[in-house]
Amino acid sequence: MLEKILSLDTQLFIYLNSLGSETYDGFWLLLTKQTNWIPFFVVLLYFVFKKLGIKQTLYLLLFVAILLVFTDQITNLFKNGFQRLRPCNNLEINTSIRIVKSSVSYSFFSGHAANTMAVATFLYLIFRDKFRRFGLIFLWPLIFSYSRIYLGLHYPLDIFSGYLFGYFSGYLMFKLYQMAQKRNSPA
Repeated sequence: MLEKILSLDTQLFIYLNSLGSETYDGFWLLLTKQTNWIPFFVVLLYFVFKKLGIKQTLYLLLFVAILLVFTDQITNLFKNGFQRLRPCNNLEINTSIRIVKSSVSYSFFSGHAANTMAVATFLYLIFRDKFRRFGLIFLWPLIFSYSRIYLGLHYPLDIFSGYLFGYFSGYLMFKLYQMAQKRNSPA
């Protein structure tokens, strides 16, 4: 059963990866780099600050930092535990796929998918009633994570698993944030 799932995952990866072309490689390389998302983060931070003020924004950022550390460390435990080769390092397929970027670390599960989904979930749960169309924040993990398939760095199952873990950790951090807010609010 696991072999069948991994085989389907590889086939889906090959299909999605083959949709790319050299014309768009630079664009996807740009999207996959975290620092290129800084303007997005600045705009997001501005809106958060406008809704919460400086003290609550800093408090929220503390939770985001804890969330990212937690998600990133668990991701690394999974990667080192499963030791699944990235598609670009898989000798069975790496000669027949588009490799735009390489990495020597392991593939399962995607830290990009987990971290972005965790933060998007956490923020969405906090701000869904405060901003119209805040659900659009989920375009960020979708685009950011697809870049990993496009570049030849992750299988779809790596991305999907990262999304699931990210959602779970974002939801868990939201619950902790709510508990902390209730504890710190005047009675």
